[in-house]
Amino acid sequence: MAKYIPPNQSKALQWLDIIFVVVAIFAALWLPLQAGWAGVSRAIDKIDNPTWEALGQTPAQVEQWVKLGFADAASAHDIIQNKFDYSIDWVQLIIMTIVIVGYFVFLFRASDKEYREVIEERFNGKK
Repeated sequence: MAKYIPPNQSKALQWLDIIFVVVAIFAALWLPLQAGWAGVSRAIDKIDNPTWEALGQTPAQVEQWVKLGFADAASAHDIIQNKFDYSIDWVQLIIMTIVIVGYFVFLFRASDKEYREVIEERFNGKK
């Protein structure tokens, strides 16, 4: 039985693969942030004339805020009151689920096809 030798890929195509993967990862991480789908809250709970007590901070927390360079409650107000929005957009969730499931179906079918081609090439149709 002859030893299997996989097909070679040129250096140019290897670089194209690397560039494509890096761009795809960047787009996957950057696009949701740019579209406002992740990483931001929808609203800040505004408090007029904030105090540390009104912001719900203990003396120990105030001490840590001061160490971080926030001398008064007004300077730390936006950070403390910036609560994450946990609401779910069902349309976006369904679209994302369809895309991910579709990707994995494609991935498994393409992998199965290639696996069968390698087995066929390696064993010449013997079962």
